[in-house]
Amino acid sequence: MAEKIKNIKRILVGVDDSDDAQLAFRVAMQRAKELDATLYITSILEKDEMNVYQVLDADYMRQQVEKLKKHIEDYRKIALEAGVKKVKTVIAEGDAGETIIKKVIPQVNPDLLVIGALAKEGLEKYFGSQAAYMAKYSPISVLVVR
Repeated sequence: MAEKIKNIKRILVGVDDSDDAQLAFRVAMQRAKELDATLYITSILEKDEMNVYQVLDADYMRQQVEKLKKHIEDYRKIALEAGVKKVKTVIAEGDAGETIIKKVIPQVNPDLLVIGALAKEGLEKYFGSQAAYMAKYSPISVLVVR
């Protein structure tokens, strides 16, 4: 079992501003330091949280992407300051869970995915959280942080 853990060299963590994602980020940083692994930080621009006029406005979308790039760069700096030696960032667009599983994981090829546990508000908390989706469909091990 310990041999398997030592083979973790690439850790992917999904971040947003929720409390559970913040905790997942801290756990991922700690694991990356302990295992001398590369930490990949991803954040997903979720168009379903925008209205149709915003999605169709190219300037608005560019601004949102730039804002997300700056925000994820702040996470990168925090990880480097915390002692993680290798930190990379990945931004994608779409539904967070599906995009991480279908686009980000194949692009990054991580050994471990670290995510927060809480479901979003509204219908999604009744039909399953992003964490449940990713844990079910991920091709790699998933650490769900509560």
